This record gives sequence, C-alpha cells and structure tokens, in this order.
Amino acid sequence: MHPVLKAGFALDPRIEADTQPVIWLGLCELRVMNDRRWPWLVLVPQRLGIEEVHDLTPLDQAMLTFESNMVAQALKRTTGCTKINTGALGNIVRQLHVHVIARNEGDPAWPGPVWGYGVRESYAPADLHQFCARLKAAL
Repeated sequence: MHPVLKAGFALDPRIEADTQPVIWLGLCELRVMNDRRWPWLVLVPQRLGIEEVHDLTPLDQAMLTFESNMVAQALKRTTGCTKINTGALGNIVRQLHVHVIARNEGDPAWPGPVWGYGVRESYAPADLHQFCARLKAAL
C-alpha cells in the first residue's frame, strides 16, 4: 500500500477485519476476503465519503469499471470458475466496495448468494499467499 496516495482515505474497519490486501490497482485497493470457500475479491475505491458508484466522478466510474473487469478476468483465469458474481451492495458497510466472487455450479451455496451462508473458513497463511501470488501474476 502506498500511504501517500490515500490522501486521508480510511478503510472501513469491517472491510479491514474481513479481508487482506493484495495489490494497489490505481483507483482501487484490491483485497481478498479471508474465506477459502469461495475465491472472493473486494475492490475498494480510495475516495473519501463515497457510498455509491454514481457518487464517483465520471472518470473514476470508468476506472472502476476497467479495474472490476480486469480483476474479474484475472480471477476467472486463476480459478477456472464457471461464473463470476460482481456486486456493490453496501447495505451493511456503506463505504463503496465491489465484490468479485468466483462461483461454480455445485459450490456450497450454489445457486444462492454467498453472503451469510454457513461459517467462514479462513485461509491457511501459505494458501492465502499462494492464491494472491497467482492472482497478481494473472493481473
């Protein structure tokens, strides 16, 4: 992370607690959800006070779209999944963040949403490191 680029930005503590940083993309910090049941990434635009995509400037909206697509393609290549779910809900954590989740028919929550399903299974540190390295290589 490049603290000087954050310009006063503060990550919501709930996102920080549930995820680990992967890489700085430009507009967004890419983070991985610490739940090994699904390859689950979170893009967090580094902008103060933004809750909705339409709150971003048009240039930032374009950048978010570009980065979301780039991450989705890299996640699909990395995991070989059959479906990518992308969403920005923000009902609980208001700070704008975009979920990008690799899904496969027959995964534990298929075809339903992953939110609130079962009990989180944290990555072993070595597995998390390996997943992040493969993802970075795909980006």
